[in-house]
Amino acid sequence: MQKHPPLSAEHIGIFLETTLEAEFSFLRLDDLVAAISPLAREQQDYLLDWVKRISTTNIEIAYQFAGRAVSLLDKLDRRVLETWALTAMDTYDRTGLRDALLVIRNVEQFVHTSEIRTAGTVFEDVSGILLTFVRGLSGRKLKLEQADAPYTDSETLFLPAVISWMETVEDNFSLAKAMVAFQWAQTRFGSFRADLHDALADYPDQVHALNCFFALETLRLEACLARELPGLTRDMLRLKRQSGTPALTPVWQTFETRLALPDASVETTLTCVAEAYPHPAPLPVCYQGELRPDIVAGVLAARLEREKMLLRVKLSELVDDLHKQQDETEKKPPVFSLKPPEEGNTPQIDQFEITLNDMPIAPPDDVRQLITSIKLDLGDIPPEYLTPAGDGEYDPKLYQNEARDPDDVWQGTYHEDGAFLYPEWDCGRKHYRKNWCVLREKDVRPAEPGYVKDVLTRYGGLVKHLRKTFEAMRDENRVEKRQVQGDEVDIDALVEALADARDGSEMSDRLFTRMHRSERNIAVMFMIDMSGSTKGWINDAEREALVLLAEALEVLGDRYAIYGFSGITRKRCEIFRIKRFDESYTPEVKARIAGITPQEYTRMGVAIRHLSKLLIEVEARTKLLITLSDGKPDDYFDVYRGQYGIEDTRQALIEARRAGIHPFCITIDREAKAYLPHMYGAANYIEIDDVKKLPLKAADIYRKLTT
Repeated sequence: MQKHPPLSAEHIGIFLETTLEAEFSFLRLDDLVAAISPLAREQQDYLLDWVKRISTTNIEIAYQFAGRAVSLLDKLDRRVLETWALTAMDTYDRTGLRDALLVIRNVEQFVHTSEIRTAGTVFEDVSGILLTFVRGLSGRKLKLEQADAPYTDSETLFLPAVISWMETVEDNFSLAKAMVAFQWAQTRFGSFRADLHDALADYPDQVHALNCFFALETLRLEACLARELPGLTRDMLRLKRQSGTPALTPVWQTFETRLALPDASVETTLTCVAEAYPHPAPLPVCYQGELRPDIVAGVLAARLEREKMLLRVKLSELVDDLHKQQDETEKKPPVFSLKPPEEGNTPQIDQFEITLNDMPIAPPDDVRQLITSIKLDLGDIPPEYLTPAGDGEYDPKLYQNEARDPDDVWQGTYHEDGAFLYPEWDCGRKHYRKNWCVLREKDVRPAEPGYVKDVLTRYGGLVKHLRKTFEAMRDENRVEKRQVQGDEVDIDALVEALADARDGSEMSDRLFTRMHRSERNIAVMFMIDMSGSTKGWINDAEREALVLLAEALEVLGDRYAIYGFSGITRKRCEIFRIKRFDESYTPEVKARIAGITPQEYTRMGVAIRHLSKLLIEVEARTKLLITLSDGKPDDYFDVYRGQYGIEDTRQALIEARRAGIHPFCITIDREAKAYLPHMYGAANYIEIDDVKKLPLKAADIYRKLTT
């Protein structure tokens, strides 16, 4: 194959002058052109491509990179060079030009760090896999985040940025998995049910007492993991041997035997501390991490207060639902109780039965998760937790992860406390900007709930038609062919069987058809454009369409959620809660639909990433993300306008598809054909030419998507 000749100095000079805007930046390019000219064409193309990418972030970084990279092309692996460039750009995003230039200039230090990372496990690369692993374990839903050391606060599992304590990539990944499993075991098997501040207060050397407690608790948790996850335990034992962990002394072997008993608890561990205190504590094992009791105590206290009230509120809602179905004479004072599912067995932490006035009830998933979380913290559910909340007791802030109004953080100096951070795809860089968008969830301010009644009156005939149509979808049967037994003869199968018999072949016995009730297992996220451009007719049409959809879906029984999105700049992206998956179609939800009002701009990529994350957490065979929008991605005087925003949205949709989500867009933008096929694909959007048709079309589109 014929190779292209190297680029001339003149060609390189013109490229650099244009890319680095030499006329305005006053950069001296002669030496750089002279250094690039002798390179092979492949090296020239590679280097100039990266200069162009970096220049979309900052011209000075691109110039400095080119000057240093020329001499490194033959010395460093391309992967290291690319990581170096991306690190400089990420540093610029986080802390500015000065620190980014330090990354470029200190390339030797970066290479040394990269060599460590080459054999190590990088948090960013494995966090998704490890989080999936954790979610498959029993107990509380845990988060996974990066920190300076491995530890847990009882809600979040923390790992360092790079784990490189073992010799190979495979062993370092196994170590990361073992660290995560060990932290999970602390939350699952009751390590934090003890008040360590009080329990260890009488020991003269508090640090040594805490080390003894953690070493003893490690022995107990290892035994618990051996019973729960024997395969992983074998890997953990191998890692201990490879890391050179010394054998336990005879005294500590005695403790190991005692703490391995199935009925051993954290109280057993505390009993052993007094005996272990006079002896040196064993060295920490490689996956043990750190114990930070003060951090745990703060998180635990806030969670106990929040979950106690939240459970009482949920139980009150269950009582209200039951009373709606009863006559006044049947109503009794509510008495809730909890018991194991079967006497004589040792149930899992999330296996229990709830009774209301001695009658078993099926609690919603959120109630079951609440009870599981409380049992993890306390070991059992105290009677006062099972008392339904009375009028005036409920603090709505306890429903949210943060006690502050999300709007409070936008006042004065900007900060990111409690926000979600998401990457954004930079098409010029051809890579993500890490933690680039700051997003918060807010509730839509409710409006008059009578709005829904007015819409239903206005569209009375259409509502009746939709309900009948969706009832038919709910009750539809499908024909299963080639069955061993059934309701009717399968003519096609019979003809084939007779032909086989005539040829001397064995006849099939699958000669019947039968009707089978279709089981719908669908979860749908409606993503509503609440940008300022929807003001007027468009906003009215969106709200009406949501009312008709909600009425139809209530008949159908599909799980659905409704969220709006808007924002202004990357640091103020907002998602508006209208209806969560675990909420019923209540008057409050109807009031929120009525309260949907135009806000700011249309930064779509981060909204898709956040709502996809919520949708991923729902168990369903089919997952849809349906967007109602009036235009293309946009933001306030920002690079997001134009191709950058389109490419970021497209990348977010690709990520959603990889997660098993099917995106679809309903738009009223007459210019949609110019960009939607590129973002969604030719068959995954529909353009409505008249905004007045949106309420009529939306339900019909949904029916076609889900049948």
